[in-house]
Amino acid sequence: MGSMYQVQSKLRQDLGLHKVQAVRKPGRELNGTKAYVSAMARYGFNPTEESRFFHLKKTDLTKEFQRRGYTRHWEQLVRTPQERPDDPQTDNEPVPAEDQQYDTQYLCEIGIGTPQQKVKLDFDTGSADLWVRCTDLSLLHHSDKKFDPKKSDTFQESKTDQTWKIQYGDGSTASGTVGTDVITVGGLQIKDQAIELAKKVSSAFSSGEADGLLGLAFSTINTIESDGKPDPQPTPVENMISQKDIPKEAELFTSAFYSARDDKSEEKSFYTFGWVDEDLVKASGKDITWTPIDNSEGFWKFPSESATVDGENVSVSGNTAIADTGTTLALVSDTVCKALYAKIPGSKYSYRYQGYLIPSTITADQLPQLSVAIGGEQFVIQKEDLLLAPADDDHWYGGVQSRGTMPFDILGDTFLKSIYAIWDQGNNRFGAVPKIEANQHTVFPTTESSPEANSPEPTDKIGNVSPVEQVKGAVKSLKLL
Repeated sequence: MGSMYQVQSKLRQDLGLHKVQAVRKPGRELNGTKAYVSAMARYGFNPTEESRFFHLKKTDLTKEFQRRGYTRHWEQLVRTPQERPDDPQTDNEPVPAEDQQYDTQYLCEIGIGTPQQKVKLDFDTGSADLWVRCTDLSLLHHSDKKFDPKKSDTFQESKTDQTWKIQYGDGSTASGTVGTDVITVGGLQIKDQAIELAKKVSSAFSSGEADGLLGLAFSTINTIESDGKPDPQPTPVENMISQKDIPKEAELFTSAFYSARDDKSEEKSFYTFGWVDEDLVKASGKDITWTPIDNSEGFWKFPSESATVDGENVSVSGNTAIADTGTTLALVSDTVCKALYAKIPGSKYSYRYQGYLIPSTITADQLPQLSVAIGGEQFVIQKEDLLLAPADDDHWYGGVQSRGTMPFDILGDTFLKSIYAIWDQGNNRFGAVPKIEANQHTVFPTTESSPEANSPEPTDKIGNVSPVEQVKGAVKSLKLL
């Protein structure tokens, strides 16, 4: 292990590598139901409990498809009224695209082109595209933060008419063309990187602080096409490895996230590319636990065959999990989920909020200790992170929820905040050490001026005040609900 750090230290000095600060999106207020629905849209699963949101099978009977001589079958993410309908198969409506989009909490700055143009992107280990808002896109607000390929001396347009497109269940899209350019991430220069330029978007995509997305999964799930056929292009890390100027010990990136509840947390979260923070590993008091990954589906997938709730083992033989920075929640099997909430006093499943809720009066010492396995080693999820965000004036939305019909767990930020993660792509393995904070602030936000504050029953609004703010104010309604 010492030799790995020595090689990486020399590389850092030679190339001037540094941390990439992961800054929480300005004004982003966590909402549990929206985070869950975003995961449903992202992975296409359905809940196993009775729920307001689900994927509904549809058949396209438009004249366009009839003329082609076939019928198109597809699934649409829909929602029912807040009260249980008599027939959810008919009493429903599509979920708007803005409530299905990427669930990443952080923005990271990179440089694109020569000279560098700075953009702030979502870093996402659950996808494999690098796309940016383009100056040709008139719908977008942030005109000072769009990438202009005409101002880059190293930008090259695709010679094979490559295109890309993202589409959501309600038909909203983002799409454009493809070129290549040099990108700089944490001081590391990566050449000939495929850049997907967003030139057409639905209005739902026109808001938000992010200038685009940088995928850190595997290129098998890259969405670029040529002449209507899949033509996946290498991700930045794959290109970093293929450049041959990075030693085998440095063909990796790492991530460390910290709670938004505590002061200065936004100054602490980071990524590194090409090196591991040795001080953070030493601070854990543990050696790095490595486990081989299965990237055949494009994800960072590994065995996760056990969990523990307050010392009681929960066996999930044959279970696997993926680590995903693009998902807020930790989504686990129903077996583990039910074992967890059985240990939390007053917790309950909510049809309206589509997830397990925890009483707002709960204290950290009343919460159970949950650990899940990465390979053969279990890692504890910080107790306070079991409390994601307020659902209403009386309940937290749980940070751990059911994965529904998904065949594997999705370990998002709720889990990743409790470890220092080493994504060793060159050696096809995932590494981790524990990163539990001594304590976190868990005082439930007060909303005395809210119209719901003195209401014994939920109204048509949902408490949406972020714990990081800890302020009094009106509870905002969300379009999602």
